[in-house]
Parts: sequence; structure tokens; C-alpha cells
Amino acid sequence: MIALLVTLLTAAPVAKKPYTVQDQVALKRLSGFKVSPDGTRVVFALRTTDLEANKGRLDLWLVGTDGQGLKQLTTHEGNESDAVWSPDGNAIYFLSARSGSNQVWRLPLDGGEAAQVTKLPLDVDAFQLSRDGSTLVFAAEVFVDCDTLECTAKRLEEKSKKKTSAQVYDSLMFRHWDTWKDGRRAHLFAQKVAGGPVVNLQKKQNADAPTKPFGGADDFTISPDGKTLVYVARDVGREEAWSTDLDLFQVSLDGKGAPIKLTTTNRATDMSPVFSPDGKQLAYLAMSRPKFEADKLRVLVRDLATGKERSLTDAWDRSASSLAWTADGKTLFVTADDLGQHGVFSIDVASGQVTKVISDGNVSELAVAKRGLVVAHDSLTRASELYALAFDGKGGLKQLTDVNGEAFASFSLGAPEQFSFKGANDDTVYGYVVKPVGFDAKKKYPMAFLIHGGPQGSFGNHWHYRWNPQSYAAHGYVAVMIDFHGSTGYGQGFTDAISGDWGGKPLEDLQKGLAAALVKYPFIDKNKLCALGASYGGFMINWIAGNWNEPWKCLVTHDGNLDERFAYFDTEELWFPEWEHGGAPWEAGSTYGKHNPIDHVAKWKVPMLVVHGGKDFRVVETHGMATFTALQRRGVPSKFLYFPDENHWVLKPQNSIVWHETVLGWLDQWTK
Repeated sequence: MIALLVTLLTAAPVAKKPYTVQDQVALKRLSGFKVSPDGTRVVFALRTTDLEANKGRLDLWLVGTDGQGLKQLTTHEGNESDAVWSPDGNAIYFLSARSGSNQVWRLPLDGGEAAQVTKLPLDVDAFQLSRDGSTLVFAAEVFVDCDTLECTAKRLEEKSKKKTSAQVYDSLMFRHWDTWKDGRRAHLFAQKVAGGPVVNLQKKQNADAPTKPFGGADDFTISPDGKTLVYVARDVGREEAWSTDLDLFQVSLDGKGAPIKLTTTNRATDMSPVFSPDGKQLAYLAMSRPKFEADKLRVLVRDLATGKERSLTDAWDRSASSLAWTADGKTLFVTADDLGQHGVFSIDVASGQVTKVISDGNVSELAVAKRGLVVAHDSLTRASELYALAFDGKGGLKQLTDVNGEAFASFSLGAPEQFSFKGANDDTVYGYVVKPVGFDAKKKYPMAFLIHGGPQGSFGNHWHYRWNPQSYAAHGYVAVMIDFHGSTGYGQGFTDAISGDWGGKPLEDLQKGLAAALVKYPFIDKNKLCALGASYGGFMINWIAGNWNEPWKCLVTHDGNLDERFAYFDTEELWFPEWEHGGAPWEAGSTYGKHNPIDHVAKWKVPMLVVHGGKDFRVVETHGMATFTALQRRGVPSKFLYFPDENHWVLKPQNSIVWHETVLGWLDQWTK
């Protein structure tokens, strides 16, 4: 026995394994958390993957703000999400389809079964609960000319019995993101929790609230006194496809009177309204330039008694998100991209002074608790978990959950490192390198050069579930990512620099970034380089193929435009190309031909993998097909990976596995 004990104590630790795509799809994903009214507990949704069913499943969990008492609340086979607290903190309300349609349910936390609260003829897509717990405001898809939910339900039933699939449209947008329009709009309704009449808060308004395609409960907010609602909508008539004029509307929850537009002077985006705790002020985010979806988001505060507004962040060269008030109404907390991180900042409401609270990693969500903040935080080496954080950031992050702790304890990950260099205009440009798993400085490694989309985005210190550099590091590659001109978090001027110059300064940054990486990291094998990108990154790969093809052994283009001119006519959000290329293609001064990959196909020679989703209405599938056709006709080694059931992203677990295996196999084919 003693000999056995000695053997166990002296045995070598279990070797960690390289991170794989199977690990990636199996990781638990934490989201949508809410802090209890007394600030001591947090309810959150946790997504697990069902590979057999080829989908994710959401359940609700609870944990204390001291990290104690982790507990699973729901176990139903369907998704349970969007939890909010009852005013007394003794129950949660949440969305569930356990009754056959998506409805609001209530779960007591002191024991007992969940009970269905709403029994509506249509699915509930999002909801909010008034502060006193008496009223629900919910979103549902309805026909605009229907005053009741029953009217829409009846019309849908009649439509299902027709023997034709024909659809007739007389305006844009006839489809959006991955969904064809059927004449319905997302509208907001109010109903007492105890039941009773359903009040249509947007009668006849031909606009979506929440907004499409990614809007949710953050698009509307109930006043503390429970009498009014402020919501976001793009009500611009026939200009919807080329307008970014999202406005704030106010309406009485009793349904008396039409919605009143609050943001009458701004023709750009207004969004994310949040009432102050005393209900006297409304904070929200606003852009200044119409049609520019990546303009700086300023923090505005509106005095609801006088209608006067103040911008708090004109002097701060960052774009804010995730607004949260402190209980005393004196401070607002926001998140923002900042030099390759997405950190937390506090804003003094009286003076507008901005103070950095935390800047390492990526904070995707935040909320105010009793003695500080609760944040969802991730990084290049760890998926998202919940943490407590002091209001001033002192003491750093204190971990509350460890939902993926066992998994990460078994992984061997690549070490990330940020670097900088002089790019276009001699500006400082930042990038990240992630070293291969099992790194040996004496060895040479092939490189995966990842180019982000947006184009106003960032490949920063963030755990990504699709374009994760650790997937390449685990497969023996050095992953390099450059935040070229146009990236966010480096000042609005840096972000603006890409508009009208898609293949100019960004390409120069990528070229200089690669050169800098090869000098700084001599373990990169300069003869085994592959470049990969999606969306704008896919465009850039197509551009690189004809304008910078010398260093590359292979390329991967995912959902990228081939022809910028025609891309205008087959996409759905026209404001984007009109801003980026200076108007419509037929207008004088537009720049669609300035950097157009299709004009350089004659110079293509690097082997390319083309990936596209059939439900991608942002960059339509014909661009992928045309790219593959051009490669095949030119005699360039190429493959076409097509997902008929995916949109701009590859989301289904089994498809994600195929995607990663195909991409890595393509890189291996040309570099190993």
C-alpha cells in the first residue's frame, strides 16, 4: 500500500492535449446574465452543445456575487433564456418553448415548478418586466395592419393552407441577414403579469422593434414608475435599406396616444436607451454621421423633464457600448474597444470625465451589483466566465464561475503576445501573435495570417468561437492578426481611414505587419505562409490574390465579395456600401472600381479555398461561386466548401467541425 501511495504521489502529471475544434464546439458558453435586485446573486444562461442534435441548448444557472452557491435552475430539453428577476428577488421570469411556443415563464427560487405566465397565440421574442413586477412588455412578429395578435395568428394559419409559395414585394428590404420577409414586423406589446388585455404599443408603425437582425431586450426600456416605454426603431419608410436613422420613441404603456419620436434632429443612429434609477434622465448611445454604421458611439444623457441633452464623451476618442447606471445615478459604466482590448470605463455624469476601470481582455457584458460590477470576461487564453470587479477596478477581476475550468485545465494553448509597428501614414499599428502549442524557439513554424471582417472590427484579446487563433496554434501554426487601418479601438480617425480605401492603407498595414512579424518572430517560416479572412477579410483575400500574391502558399476566402459593383445590388443593407464607397455605383465620385478584386483575376495564381453560406444575404453566395469559377477557369488549384444552411457565419456544431477540418487540411496541404 505504501509503495502504491508513493507511486501515485510521484507519478508525472497528466499531459495536456492540444486544443481542437471538437473542444471548441463542446465548450460551454455563458451569456445573458442579470444581477438580483439586492445585488447578491446572478442568473445567467449557459449553452451546452448537443452534437447528436447538431445544436446548442440553453439552461439557466444561479451564482452568488461572492462566487458561492452555483446552481442549475432549469433542465428542460428546450432552450431557457433571457432571465429577469422579480422585484423581490424570489423568482425569475424567462423565455421558454416548453409549452410548444416561446412564452414567458416564472420560476420561484424557494422551490416549486415553473409556471407559464403568457399564453399568447404568437411567440414572444424578447421581454422586459416593469420595476414593480406588474407589467410585461414583450416583442412579437405581427402584420402591421393587424391590431391584435390573434389577427396575425389567423392570417398565418390561412397562409399555411395555400398551395403556392409565391411572394410579392414592392419595397426593400425584402430579405435581411438570413431571413426572407413575409410582411411581418417585430412590434412591442404590454400586458399585466396577472393577465388581461394585450396593448399594442406600435399600432400601424411600419418598423421593427427590436431592430433587425440582432436587436433584443436592450432595444427597449421601461421607466422606473412603470408608466412609459422608450424603444429603438428605424421608421424611415422606403429608405430603410439605405438609412441608419435609428430613433428613440416614447409611448405610454396604457396604449393611449401614438409613440413620440424623441431624437428628432439626429439622422444617424440612436440606440441602447437606459433610464436612470430615479427616472429623471435617459442615457443612450448616438452616432453623428448618417449611413455610417461604424461611426463613434457617443454617450448622451437626456433630461426627461426639459428635453435638454448633453453629450458626455465628445472628448473621449472611443466608441461606447453596454450602458449601466450606478444606484445613485452619478456614474455610468460602459465598455469600449481600446488598443486590442475591450475594457470597462466609468463616466462621471456631471462632468463627463472618463476613467479606465479595466483594459485587459474582452468584457462582453456588465452589470452593477451591490458593491461593484459583475462582468463577463474572456481573452485569447480563456472563454467567457463571470467575474466581480470593484467600481474603481482595484483588486482586479475576482472569478465567480468556472464553467469551463475542467476543460481548460486539460488544454495546451498557444501563448499570445501583442506587438506594434509603423504602418500606413507612419501610424502605429497593433497586432497579435499566438505561438504554436509546444513552442520551441529553435524550430520553424508555418503561419496562419488571419484577417478580420467588419471591416471596422478587431482581432483583439478575445476568445472567438469561430475564428479562434488557438485552433491554428494547436495544429502547429503561428497565428498572426493585424488590426489594420479601419479597425476599432484606436481612435475614430483610424477607423474612418478605411472608408473609400479598402485595398489601400489596410493592405499596406497587412504587408508591413507581416514584415514586422517575420523580423520580430524568426521562428515563423517565411516560405510557409497562408492568409485567411472572412467577410471584409474575404474581400481582402480576393484582393490579395491579384495584388500581393508573392509570399503566400495558400489562401482561404470566406463569404467575401468578388465584385464590389455588383455586391451593391445583391446585398441588403445598402447604407454600408454607400458609405464605404461614396454613394451608389451610378453616382459620380463613387469608388466601387478603385479596389475591385474582379478586375485583377488575371493575376491570380495562389491556391485558394473558397467558403460560402447559402443563407448569407449580406455577401450573397454567388460571390463564392464566382470566385471558385474564376479560380477553376484560370487553372488555379482550388476548392469550394459550401454550406446551404448557414448564413454569414458557420454556426451549426457539425458544420463548424467540417469547416475547421477543411480549412486546416487546406493549410496542411500547401505548407506541410
